[in-house]
Amino acid sequence: MATDWLGSIVSINCGESLGVYQGRVSAVDQVSQTISLTRPFHNGVKCLVPEVTFRAGDITELKILEIPGPGDSRQCGDLQQTEMGIPGVGCQVGPSQNGTGKVLKKPMSSSAPQNIPRRTDMKNQDIIISPQQQCSKSYMDRHVETLTQSKGFRRRHNSWSSSSRHPNQVTPKKSGLKNGQMKNKDDECFGDDIDEIPDTDFDFEGNLALFDKAAVFEEIETYERRSGTRSRGTPNEKPARYRHDENILESEPIVYRRIVVPQNANKEFCTDSGLVVPSVSYELHKKLLSVAEKHGLTLERRLEMTGVCASQMALSLLGGPNRLNPKNVHQRPTVALLCGPHVKGAQGISCGRHLSNHDVHVILFLPNFVKMLESITNELNLFSKTQGQQVSSVKDLPDTPVDLVINCLDCHENAFLRDQPWYKAVVDWANQNRAPVLSIDPPINEMEQGIDAKWSLALGLPLPLGERAGRVYLCDIGIPQKVFQEVGINYHSPFGCKFVIPLHST
Repeated sequence: MATDWLGSIVSINCGESLGVYQGRVSAVDQVSQTISLTRPFHNGVKCLVPEVTFRAGDITELKILEIPGPGDSRQCGDLQQTEMGIPGVGCQVGPSQNGTGKVLKKPMSSSAPQNIPRRTDMKNQDIIISPQQQCSKSYMDRHVETLTQSKGFRRRHNSWSSSSRHPNQVTPKKSGLKNGQMKNKDDECFGDDIDEIPDTDFDFEGNLALFDKAAVFEEIETYERRSGTRSRGTPNEKPARYRHDENILESEPIVYRRIVVPQNANKEFCTDSGLVVPSVSYELHKKLLSVAEKHGLTLERRLEMTGVCASQMALSLLGGPNRLNPKNVHQRPTVALLCGPHVKGAQGISCGRHLSNHDVHVILFLPNFVKMLESITNELNLFSKTQGQQVSSVKDLPDTPVDLVINCLDCHENAFLRDQPWYKAVVDWANQNRAPVLSIDPPINEMEQGIDAKWSLALGLPLPLGERAGRVYLCDIGIPQKVFQEVGINYHSPFGCKFVIPLHST
């Protein structure tokens, strides 16, 4: 009964792993439950083996495409070895109502065009087989029989059907190509023999140890010196990168210590540019201001310059243009200005006047004294013309925290003021308010201060301030260079384009 199907053209579906095969039935073994196809096609591509054998357990679906009649054993199925395995060429297959395959025969016409994919069109292609790819038929038969009896049939048979790894692969060469023979891309990538792959891993560390980097670099440098490569302008190092504010032209070396004081400085500072600014003693600072006043830099000018610089710094600390603009009138900052009855207090009053002119709410504290200095009286008269508020009692100071406290209570000479009740009350209020403190021209570190400052503003040249002074800033009060030279200070301005610069401890 099984021999009646010999010569029939069938389509065998072996599932997703093996795919679909078509071919002519060459043998059916009922004992071992196998079926063999000759001249098989796998997924529309002609197989490289002449015969394939399937077990019944591997077959998911079997369709009969053609049953040969008496004396008609090669019609509709051979298709010149190329048209086999493509449904719809010569035969159309469709499912029947009971689920089995049904054959719809269609007569072949020599004049009708055949819709055959290019990859299977072998009529206009030449087959080039290398001598290494020639195998005997007996070897292939034995190989097929062995694979069909092993458990790894599916995996190995897939490797046969792959056109990139089989040793008996044929390479098609299309006629009419411009460059002649067309190379298979898969063969270029996967065409190496598996036996040539080494079993051991590559020793990266061992091979890297064979490379003497120092000797190679020494050889390169020797060659460059002999051939004069470097002298011709070949770059040896990475080119230097410059900022937008740096000069790319070569100039004289920068001298960072351009201020020299006659005596050893107790403490030194440096600017953001790296310039060294030494500190001076209080006696030398006092002498410098006295000589400047003799040459025309009067106290009134110094007070005005100090007030402008201090107000600019305070405006920056309050938020600058982000805080002080017409759209933020509801966020008007409040500054508490604490001044004593001395020149330092007059500097604070001048600062408060400028702050009030810039729409800052200023509350000026100044204790009542029978006789005031002339400088304080003049500054108070100007301050009274602003919108600022003047108080003489600690009770009139705000109970809520303010935006900034400017401390001008301390003086270099009159240390007895720290024992006054009003001084202690103001210090307690400032420490309880928890607002940041800016000190203008604070005393040196040997003198005890009652209020710890977050920032301190020095005038002209800094004094050796301690840690309680916070971060030190320096302002230019307009002292000419020759005035510095007159007191023995070799001076070069560190301010650049600014009037207030920060100083950093070295």
